[in-house]
Amino acid sequence: MKFRIAVVTCVLSMAMCLMAQGKNKSVVVVNIKGVERVPVSVETAGGSAAADAFNASLKRNLAISGYFELRASGGAVRITGNPGAVVSAAGVGPNKMTVKTNKAFADAKAARMAAREFVDAIVNVQTGAKGFACERIVFADRKGKDNGELYTCYPDGYDIRQLTQDRHAVVGPRWAPNKEDIYYTGFLQKTPLVYRIAASTGKRELLASFKGLATGAAIAPDGKRCAIILSFQGNPELYVFDMSAKMINRMTRTQRASEASPCWNKTGTKIVYVSDETRQPQIYLLDVATKKSTRLTRTGSQNTNPDWGPDGRIVYASKRGGQNVLVVMDPAKGEASARVVTAPGAWEHPSWAADGRHVVAESNGAIYIVDTDPEVVEAKERPIQLFRNAGHWMNPSWCR
Repeated sequence: MKFRIAVVTCVLSMAMCLMAQGKNKSVVVVNIKGVERVPVSVETAGGSAAADAFNASLKRNLAISGYFELRASGGAVRITGNPGAVVSAAGVGPNKMTVKTNKAFADAKAARMAAREFVDAIVNVQTGAKGFACERIVFADRKGKDNGELYTCYPDGYDIRQLTQDRHAVVGPRWAPNKEDIYYTGFLQKTPLVYRIAASTGKRELLASFKGLATGAAIAPDGKRCAIILSFQGNPELYVFDMSAKMINRMTRTQRASEASPCWNKTGTKIVYVSDETRQPQIYLLDVATKKSTRLTRTGSQNTNPDWGPDGRIVYASKRGGQNVLVVMDPAKGEASARVVTAPGAWEHPSWAADGRHVVAESNGAIYIVDTDPEVVEAKERPIQLFRNAGHWMNPSWCR
């Protein structure tokens, strides 16, 4: 039997509530260790596999969003109902804001997708921000020295899907702007080459045949160009590859260094990348038009894995005092704006979510969601582990 829900989301933004009602707030914001969150209770009926899956995904996605504190009952935002009608309500009278959706699902997988869409709607109404519950994460599982496979799942940790079954090493998967294609470095031919694989079908093809190493592919926002590291002219250098014309344009010329990990800004005019020109990996900023590079980082013995977020900031891994932390920096303001957002550990390969607030990253063979909000960082809240399945999980990249 299909489980049909008519969802009405009635959630008030804190700021709008304060303006409209003064001291008589409809949504009560609670302070948890210095972090402001809205109490929300999920009081929906269960009993069927689909209903239970909906409720579990709903709670999980509310918890990882960063905006809500889950309560057993009586939250300022209450989500109630039975199969056929689920309602999230807060506020009274003309101050209510509503978002209506109607979903029908016959199995647990579809139920979880409905819950994700519901949470994204709540987040958007509550904060004006773009939710990330529906945006998949791609990552690798290292099964041995030269053995790994690609997987995807959603931020709630459910619906893990294996994309490859090659028994060869895979590294550096990244989403294309179309949110369907994934580019990664594979060793199917024993040498590192870049492949494109469709997330929905698993169909794969070689990006192009290059002599020597080819790795670190990052697709420009226009979907037509690819920043890539190639070694066919000697040491690994940064190039821009026109995928339609099949033409390459060399961007760097560092004869005694190697480049890695390129990433575009949202206008496709600049690239951040890593170079060990100083004998230690540091992050540089390249102007694509002029091919002029500027060094961005000097603090930390190794700075790697930069990812350029939707709000213009970059996140990267930095080795300090023998351990790795994640750092957020505005490249327009330079290293003076850099801010550490994790406790010391083994952090690597951060990737921004669509909301420009959360990142996914790996540490010690597990994948975590890290909230970079200053209040959350100050409160020293622990990152949320994506899932606890056995494996050595690495190289996450968030679709956005």
